[in-house]
Amino acid sequence: MPKLKNQYPKNCRDRSRAFSWYNGKRIYHGVWGSPEAKKNYDRFIAALMENPTLPLQMGASAGVLVSELAAGFLEHIESRNMDKTDVGHFKRAIGFLVEIYGGFSVNEFSPKKLKAVRNQMVKAGTLSRPVINLYVRKIRSVFSWGTEEEVVNSNVVHAIREVKALRKGEQGTFEPPPRKHVPDDVVRRTLPFLPPTVAAMVQIQRMLGARPSEVFNMRAGDIDQTRGNGLWYYVPAHHKTEQHIGEKPMPLGKPEQEILASFLEGKTVEQAIFSPAQAQAERNTERRANRKTKFTPSQKKRDATRAAKPKQYRELYDKHTYNRAITYAIAKANQQLQEGEKPIPKWSPYALRHAAATETSRTVGKDKAKALLAHRSIRTTEIYDHSDLEVREELARNRQNPFATKGYESD
Repeated sequence: MPKLKNQYPKNCRDRSRAFSWYNGKRIYHGVWGSPEAKKNYDRFIAALMENPTLPLQMGASAGVLVSELAAGFLEHIESRNMDKTDVGHFKRAIGFLVEIYGGFSVNEFSPKKLKAVRNQMVKAGTLSRPVINLYVRKIRSVFSWGTEEEVVNSNVVHAIREVKALRKGEQGTFEPPPRKHVPDDVVRRTLPFLPPTVAAMVQIQRMLGARPSEVFNMRAGDIDQTRGNGLWYYVPAHHKTEQHIGEKPMPLGKPEQEILASFLEGKTVEQAIFSPAQAQAERNTERRANRKTKFTPSQKKRDATRAAKPKQYRELYDKHTYNRAITYAIAKANQQLQEGEKPIPKWSPYALRHAAATETSRTVGKDKAKALLAHRSIRTTEIYDHSDLEVREELARNRQNPFATKGYESD
């Protein structure tokens, strides 16, 4: 049988996506096996039958593609100097969107397509329900920005806003473990095993009740020492609740000043106070001090090569490198436990903010804990405050059964 010359593109599968090859490029149709993907493939073939010179975009629809909208949006937010964590959330959410519908016109997007993207997030099995809801909101923001730029029809934005958030207990979803506070004694046992730079970050964060990002993003120019009242003030250039509360000055007392003083020496206003390069230098110094053998000629040669072309480190810590340094320190400490000593439990930088809220609430009250954390509502502070549990635990330890007395006997 002779081979057909004019064969239409096949419906192929790439993991969970349906696509067709056309003129050397992939045209995506949606989630493999879904009725929507089959419908889009049939429409694509029908459009090709009518016009073999169909432009390289889904169907015969004109306008901006979802992938082009996403690229433009990412360029937009990166130019605004947004919080790195927020940018990361946008990138991961957009990744799910473009993977399935990157080849579609933006004006073909619909609530069902948004649900299909959300289903892919659920199937991934790595994202908790609140994070999935967050990513869906991020995708809506992308299309809202497209409306502002007059490339997305406003009807599309209004339609996808009708997609309701996933509720607790939805099939296939899971809840993140609740964040807890870390006792000061646990932190105290961890500090000797941290590089001095990271140990300083931990102490500053615990005393200020700050978010991790507010500590590792500190720059020398953010510290105001000129007010003449015995206090310094740390004014973050950006913070999570900036749009709600505006500027967020954090007063620094003597303990914080004593820690920061050595890190501020010789720094220009733009330089990071806590530098990963400095922490690595501290680790290298410690290794050399603990070295038990002499340097060999080959090792000296390698050191000279490294000095000629030094390794480049990030300017600032991020939530991953900060948390990793603490995790390594805990593991190192637990390898050197004395007989009968309890292992140090795992904890993260986020637990320090909870610890500050709990201790402040327990000692001076919830209102002052609210002020420390710069919350607008006491209900938000209560999420971070675990002092009530400590009270209940103390009551449980001292509780007596009021019915276990001899006087409680019926006549």
